Amino acid sequence: MQGIPLWAQAGFWGFVAGAALIIGAFVGYKFKVPQRLIAAIMAFGSGVLISALSFELIAEAYRRGGFASMATGFLGGAAVYTAANWYLSRKGAKHRKRSGNQQPKESEQSGSGVAIAVGALLDGIPESIVIGLSMLGGGTVSAVAVGAIFLSNVPEGLSSAAGMKKAGRSTAYVFGIWIGIAVASGIASLIGYTVFQDFSAGVVAATTAVAAGAILSMLVDTMIPEAFDVAHDFAGLITVAGFLAAYALSKLGGG
Repeated sequence: MQGIPLWAQAGFWGFVAGAALIIGAFVGYKFKVPQRLIAAIMAFGSGVLISALSFELIAEAYRRGGFASMATGFLGGAAVYTAANWYLSRKGAKHRKRSGNQQPKESEQSGSGVAIAVGALLDGIPESIVIGLSMLGGGTVSAVAVGAIFLSNVPEGLSSAAGMKKAGRSTAYVFGIWIGIAVASGIASLIGYTVFQDFSAGVVAATTAVAAGAILSMLVDTMIPEAFDVAHDFAGLITVAGFLAAYALSKLGGG
């Protein structure tokens, strides 16, 4: 992408990763995908993200800022995400990534539609910021980060959109959310690159670790329950396959 400003590249790659949510949502909303298949894909996506945050995010945060900065950010990110997710769960967003009948209808819990939308945005922002941060220093995006987030976003959008449809959410609501989050992902990635390029290595490391902590908390709170509940007999094996796929991507990319 020679000739294109780096800030524009950051925004572009953030949007590309976020656009996977739209792809998944389209499949989940327009087609009747078996719940066991959705759960299996969700387990695979969970493994992909766990691998990426282990070998890309945490490793990079440690390299840039040392253990103290990494650990502080990692725990802080998990704490902030958990607090926000707890609040949104009480408002109706607890099952926002579930593909079954767990999501409440608006008539059952007023305001749940807004809570689900905010929760979906909360889930996507940390991943997108990481893409922008990966461009600091070298000026090139981490293909592993983009690939892993893209692969995990497809089942995330698929499962959530299927659940939204069963809860009676309109087409405009469903695709409005995912298109909006894809755009927000591009903006978050742009911010991750432009805002932090003049900060110290310790701050960048802590921010990367914050995102990693939020992502891991998101996986355990929202994605893994869907995978285990429906595909529990094989959820572990499928998650390991996703982990291995992302690890292979990292090594093939020279990580």
